[in-house]
Amino acid sequence: MSADALRASLDALPLVDHHVHGAMTSDVDGASFDAGFSESRWAAPAGTTHLDSQVGIALRRWCAPVLDLPPHVDAGAYLRRRRELGAQEVTQRLLRASGVGWFLLDTGYRAAQTLGPAEMAAASGAIVAEVVRLESIAEEVAASGVSAAQFADRLASTLDQRARRAVGLKSVVAYRYGLDFDPEPPSVAEVRAAAGRWLGRRETGEERLTDPVLLRHLLWVGVERGLPLQFHTGYGDPDLTLHRCDPSLMTDFLRRVQERQVPVMLLHCYPYHRTAGYLAHVFPHVYLDIGLAVNYTGARARALVAESLEVAPFGKLLFSSDAWGPAELHYLGALLWRRAMASVLGEWVQSGEWSSADAIRVAQLVGADNAKRVYRLGLFVSEGLNRTESRGAVGRVAAGDEPDDETDRE
Repeated sequence: MSADALRASLDALPLVDHHVHGAMTSDVDGASFDAGFSESRWAAPAGTTHLDSQVGIALRRWCAPVLDLPPHVDAGAYLRRRRELGAQEVTQRLLRASGVGWFLLDTGYRAAQTLGPAEMAAASGAIVAEVVRLESIAEEVAASGVSAAQFADRLASTLDQRARRAVGLKSVVAYRYGLDFDPEPPSVAEVRAAAGRWLGRRETGEERLTDPVLLRHLLWVGVERGLPLQFHTGYGDPDLTLHRCDPSLMTDFLRRVQERQVPVMLLHCYPYHRTAGYLAHVFPHVYLDIGLAVNYTGARARALVAESLEVAPFGKLLFSSDAWGPAELHYLGALLWRRAMASVLGEWVQSGEWSSADAIRVAQLVGADNAKRVYRLGLFVSEGLNRTESRGAVGRVAAGDEPDDETDRE
């Protein structure tokens, strides 16, 4: 099989983006547009731009033709064309050009500024399912006026309700504390005492959940639901401390969860993607992706993809973009991953180390089939199915009102 034939096969594959956020609902321009292509919360130094980066070069090379511009057009011309077309047209073009067939949407971050599940489905033509963020549910419960004694029960019932229409759960404990958390579930007394402390602090304006006891309680409440449980690991914005986001710090927790047979999804992982590959290799319930980093490594994504294929079993790798905001990131996440996979696998086929049949099969596993299996997406399209009956959800349903979370995107 030629490299072109392998690339054509990958281009035709409807991907499952198993961790993604909504595209921006409004026009973005100037500094706001520039900020969408960096994990930093600060503007680029004077005289520079965040687009002078691998992701910025990739944007001008690959997104420009989708907007009827020549490759490598300058940023000013790109932004003028973006304004001319308008946010709705740009978003629809880029989402549909991505070739993603399913978006599993984390709705827990700045929901008011991004497209929800139904809107993403309409714009993209894809099937969209919800991934529920545990910390957002806890903050929603706390804002409802619950007492410390009621907190645990209210949290459980609220999560039960929300999980009926979700395909997975998500934790940002990496941001709120770190992955070096105590792996044991806290006692009822510990949870009640911690809830009392946090609810008291909320009265003085400390609404963000950072209490380590409540954070690990959330994890175990999530485990009890039996859904795939996603964890941000590795690279992200400056709210995290990177060395505390190494997934190997979760090893004792992974050991304790294994008997529950709950899939643990290690998201993004860079620069710990080789560590995550080891964990997926030795634990039957651990999976990983290299989302987020593929966009930010741009032309170097090939090296990242190759490293992800070193020790991780091919049935344990998934595709994600972790795109949020400008729809360019949704498109680039898919395009750069396809190109990198085609390049890496194509080289192995050409050298005679792999067969073309194996290359196509592995690309299909990572790009779509693993996610379909782990998240049981076959049940997702069964209208009316709820979480008390199976691990599936109804397709193209809108999310409920989400509390906006101004930090912890991943």
